Amino acid sequence: MARALWALIPLSLASAALAILPERLANSQSLPSVPNKFIIEVDELARFNTKRSFTRALDAAYSSIRERDVAIEVNKEFDAAGIFVGASITVADVTTIQNIQGIKSIRPVILVDSPKPAFQKAVTSRDDPAIPAYARSTHVMTGVDKVHAEGLSGNGIRIGVIDTGIDYLHPALGGGFGPGKKVAGGYDFVGDDYTGNNQPVPDDDPLDCQGHGTHVAGIVGANPDNEFDILGVAPNATLYAYRVFGCVGQVQDDILVEAFLLAHAEGNDIITASVGGAAGWTGTTGAVVASRIARAGKIVTIGAGNDGADGAWYTSSPATGIDAIAVASVENTLIPLQTAIVHGAEHDPIVYYSYFPLEVPQELPIYLLSNSTIANDACDPLPASVPDLSTYLVIIRRGTCPFVQKLTNAAAKGAKYALIYDNGSGFNAIEVGTFAGRASLIRAEDGLWLLEQWVAGVPITVSFPQTGGSVDFPLARGGLMSEFSTYGPTNDFYFKPSLAAPGGNILSTVPDNGFAIMSGTSMATPFAAGAGALLLEFKGKSAAVARSARTLFQTTAKLVPVNLADSAPSQTLIHQGAGLINVYDAFHSTTLLSTGELVLNDTANFKPVHTFRVTNSGTARKDYTTSHVPAGTALTFIPGTHFIAPGPVPLSSAGATVAITPATFTLAPGGSREISVRFTAPTGLDASTFPVFSGFIQVTGTSETPVHVSYLGAVGSLENVAILDTTDEVLPFATPVLLDSNGEIQVAATNYTFSPVDYPSLLWRQLFGTPLFRVDLVDTNTTVQSTVQPRSLDNRAVGGDRHYGPVFSFPFRPGKGSGTFAQVQIVGPIIQEEFISRNHERDTNPYYVFDVLDPVFANGTAIPNGQYRLLFRVLKVTGNRNRQEDYETWLSPIVGVQVPSP
Repeated sequence: MARALWALIPLSLASAALAILPERLANSQSLPSVPNKFIIEVDELARFNTKRSFTRALDAAYSSIRERDVAIEVNKEFDAAGIFVGASITVADVTTIQNIQGIKSIRPVILVDSPKPAFQKAVTSRDDPAIPAYARSTHVMTGVDKVHAEGLSGNGIRIGVIDTGIDYLHPALGGGFGPGKKVAGGYDFVGDDYTGNNQPVPDDDPLDCQGHGTHVAGIVGANPDNEFDILGVAPNATLYAYRVFGCVGQVQDDILVEAFLLAHAEGNDIITASVGGAAGWTGTTGAVVASRIARAGKIVTIGAGNDGADGAWYTSSPATGIDAIAVASVENTLIPLQTAIVHGAEHDPIVYYSYFPLEVPQELPIYLLSNSTIANDACDPLPASVPDLSTYLVIIRRGTCPFVQKLTNAAAKGAKYALIYDNGSGFNAIEVGTFAGRASLIRAEDGLWLLEQWVAGVPITVSFPQTGGSVDFPLARGGLMSEFSTYGPTNDFYFKPSLAAPGGNILSTVPDNGFAIMSGTSMATPFAAGAGALLLEFKGKSAAVARSARTLFQTTAKLVPVNLADSAPSQTLIHQGAGLINVYDAFHSTTLLSTGELVLNDTANFKPVHTFRVTNSGTARKDYTTSHVPAGTALTFIPGTHFIAPGPVPLSSAGATVAITPATFTLAPGGSREISVRFTAPTGLDASTFPVFSGFIQVTGTSETPVHVSYLGAVGSLENVAILDTTDEVLPFATPVLLDSNGEIQVAATNYTFSPVDYPSLLWRQLFGTPLFRVDLVDTNTTVQSTVQPRSLDNRAVGGDRHYGPVFSFPFRPGKGSGTFAQVQIVGPIIQEEFISRNHERDTNPYYVFDVLDPVFANGTAIPNGQYRLLFRVLKVTGNRNRQEDYETWLSPIVGVQVPSP
């Protein structure tokens, strides 16, 4: 049967940023918004001042806009009363729109990347009796197997999957589409050719052409009795596919909003979306809509993101939605690997890192290229003394050069088959190029044993069983947090991620009747959605049960340790959330807690005393004890700098001091009581690392697994966190800077004609997210105090083509007094955006560039010829938008607008 090829997708990091930066400057990162496209939200009809009669608030909004001579194009309407009423519009003059009474908000449309697993590897069809145990290891980790044994399978529950579509033709996914099928409905919002930068062509067929959504669907609801015997968490649930990506590319978030609202309107009990991008804020449109849907009584699960390498404060939107369940990833405990049989000496079968047998047709003698453990084995062409290797299994040591290089040098001597033994770098999948199916990695101890036999002259041969050779191999990090899983909290200090589920090394369905192992929070998210389906089946489909789901799963979750040692402390909650979802305990615990999370906030806003309620929902009287379980304190910044520490984020054992009242109590059946907790932040920590401390308040009842409330706090004040990078430690110059038409840093006054190539560009790096970024045109004699003092500023060339940022963007409503913003006199606004994420040191998002392509204000009116400065401002995290002192501010050199007369 034909199979699609699913390539390995590694996570690659840039090496030393400074060393590669000159080449990287040609790949500038524009702001994430789409030029001139916005999402407006409107209030109820009565809020509009209009003399005309309307039955819809949207029509009143359009009329109010057009009465002010502002031309708009309506792209989409969102008319979900009680959730979100608004529209996606294309417009130039948004200043006027923002000032219309009845328009609640206006936000830019932003681009969201298509979901990319942290790891992906295809598997092919084999009848292997050992695979089923692996396929359901995630169910064992989370108690899903016990719930299945009780007869729960998601019957009667509808799950909307917002993703790349679903290959509903896959036999494990029902083999069809429409009423009565597993995938009973859905919608394609975009079409195959949509990339995020062209016009979508929607239709009624959400068939997947990327594969991601099909993998997600299998985790939620795959049927059993397939060749790998994988089983969905809720195999009898009904799925609805909402396709928001083409075969490649991105999606504009107004389409995501449309998909969330349709999934809600079509009666899905659960909505799951393994999509999003680093944003850090709870106020993006997608996050707001997802949160409101959850608050209305739906379970909403969203991937927390795969940006763990970028450290804390990098949460993904729309998972940042306050009431949504943001799902982190835990590593699977087992993986199915193959074994080779040793002949000629006693030795256990050798495990090699392949999901299916190497295609070695007969028993082969071994040949080692070296008699010792040299570091660069086979990195150079093999010497003439090496015989024809075509009849051997070649054994090579890992190290120094790429695997493909080693194999290529061996192939030059005729080698057809090879095993590479590890050198301590890690037993995992390796890239073997054209040796796929003929080469793999083995563990260091097995390779050293083979080396010993070779040196001793023992005639070892090896065979590769084509059936029956699979073993469930324990993963070294099984049960721990996936290193790729994104760290929270949100920039506005909300508790994210919410909880964790299995997401590392997950076997599931892919298109063309295939199967693949993928890793990512994308895999953990549908697992949590399936758990939600089982919960609704168990407790009943009601809004109250759905709204309680996050708290129930959080309070019964398993604590995830830092490592697998018996005495290991708990992982920081900004990585694991409330812990690994424990479905069986969530259903059967008779001790209920009123909340799953307590946010203590930062030092400036610290709330030391919190309360929550404990209820005994059982039939017997219970004695309770309370206790404190601290987690590792995350040192989120590099000491002595304003730079966020990369992941894995370093931890300190210094934790909060906690006083719990009462320490013991008793509850009769149906009884409840309030628990008071007083927190004292940890001391003795380096404040420059902005420590985030966390842990659990455990409540243990008679003969019952403890339940817990999770908490989160910070040592330091977000109001003091530096937003802009004014150093030359990442870029070879300090920022912000203005670049002239030659890509050089502008120092002296410079005139621009705004011809196709003659315009200025603003370049900056953000060390932290900002809730508001704004550029205004001001008079040359403006004396506003600049709070940004770039170091080492010189006129180094930048060069290279740049992606263009938006010409018009969302300007916040001006403060009191015409021609002012935040107490500063301005000539006019150029650009404003809300909720901008920070940059990081990887080559995917090193800095931002905004190109001032045209001499116009944000409302589209022309800037008169003359001399000006650009006033660049980013609002501090907890700053007041109307106070100039709450901004980091930079004033540019003089910019001359000299547009030739027509």
